[in-house]
Amino acid sequence: MTTLLVIAKEPRPGRVKTRLTPPFTPRQAASLAEAALTDTLHTVAATPAARRVLVLDGTPGPWLPPGFDVVPQCAGGLDERLADAFARCAGPALLIGMDTPQVTPDLLTVDFAGCDAYFGPAEDGGFWALGLAEPDPALLRGVPMSTPVTGAVQRERLVAAGLRVCDLPRLRDVDTAADAEAVAAAAPHGRFAVRLARLRAVTGR
Repeated sequence: MTTLLVIAKEPRPGRVKTRLTPPFTPRQAASLAEAALTDTLHTVAATPAARRVLVLDGTPGPWLPPGFDVVPQCAGGLDERLADAFARCAGPALLIGMDTPQVTPDLLTVDFAGCDAYFGPAEDGGFWALGLAEPDPALLRGVPMSTPVTGAVQRERLVAAGLRVCDLPRLRDVDTAADAEAVAAAAPHGRFAVRLARLRAVTGR
């Protein structure tokens, strides 16, 4: 069975979702980040897995459900931190971030019988999920992160290594206020959508 990894930042004002500011305040942006992270973690908790791991920059809070091992992120760029997360796994692993609260257990239930890697592209050119039947940190190190070609480069790295790649659906990350609206519409009953609606009511936006 697969290990599920979530890489995330503690949702503290000024440290997360800074591109939501404006129109939201840093505290409101952190509140949205917390809702997104909570939705993501509860989805992972509801997905069959050999192990569930939160790879965290920061300190766990009341938003963390039971059943997770918490490990700190290593130093370095995002490629190094993702590589280190996979290096901690002895068997098949699927890694996601905290930016896609619309994710479902069905999307995270992967079967490596027919492929060596799973790749979930994001609409902004990155990726929201990466799964490896045999975790190899070298497949991530050196991939340029947070660029419009990050996903394409990462997927090509998998193909160049001779891996059979299965593609997951394209999802939208929450980076901007427009992203937040679109993601909330895609998952209207989640904590993220409810939190966004409350903030809209408070701010009149």
